[in-house]
Amino acid sequence: MTATETIAIPTPPAKLVTFHRLIPTARLPQRADRSAAGMLPTRAFRYCEPSSSASGFGYYIFPAMDFSLRFDGYDVLWTYPGVGEWFPIPKLGGVQHPGFRDYFASVAPPEFAEYAPPLMAVLQEPGFMQMWSGLMARTAPGWSLLVRSPANFGRPGGYEPFEGVIETDHWFGPLITNIKLIKTDTPIDFRQEHPMLQVQPIPRIAYQEATLNNYELVPDLKQFSPEDWDDFYDTVVRPNAMTERPRGMYAAESRKRRTAGEAVRRKPGEA
Repeated sequence: MTATETIAIPTPPAKLVTFHRLIPTARLPQRADRSAAGMLPTRAFRYCEPSSSASGFGYYIFPAMDFSLRFDGYDVLWTYPGVGEWFPIPKLGGVQHPGFRDYFASVAPPEFAEYAPPLMAVLQEPGFMQMWSGLMARTAPGWSLLVRSPANFGRPGGYEPFEGVIETDHWFGPLITNIKLIKTDTPIDFRQEHPMLQVQPIPRIAYQEATLNNYELVPDLKQFSPEDWDDFYDTVVRPNAMTERPRGMYAAESRKRRTAGEAVRRKPGEA
């Protein structure tokens, strides 16, 4: 990509993402919270704009039900409230949400009745699993979903989630994630009151090779341009040279820019 070429970012559509709930008792997604659902310290929430922006970017996805897993280093067992026993999950096999197979068959067209998505499945590698949220998602053309652990939450106990990008503008399948179980011989709990994932809509252009290869390296401080030094002064020198420096300057300026941008995108006559 030459220096004169520009990257066209798609305009956000009127409806960016639609979540479809398949399991009736699955918890619906909700907008991610700028305080990370209270996980961020108050000072970080008020003054650390990078942290609060990352926390509020996207939507929380919750487990489809309350359940627990137990991993012995090779086999995985699961249980859920009310059953009082542990059930093995077959190697390279899956298990259904209780009652969902029959519900799906009663609603889906007859030719689809036997294709109810499993709640979870054990993968080939020991401790690796695929988990389903009970949801499907569809994004606007040109937009995908980055699936990741909730931003700025504490690490979940007993497992490590993987991140992935799903091109949900054309792949209309279960909204899933892969995890690695890292704790053995102790229950690993999943609860609907705690987010399991955070999904973030991103334009496909953002992760295409042509976009990611469009970068420049400045390997030495001596190569700073006058404009670089001017920006360094505004960002670092001037605030630190103030006798009384207001708190959260970056946060205040970022919010002003965001508010101004939202005002520009509004249609004439909109409140």
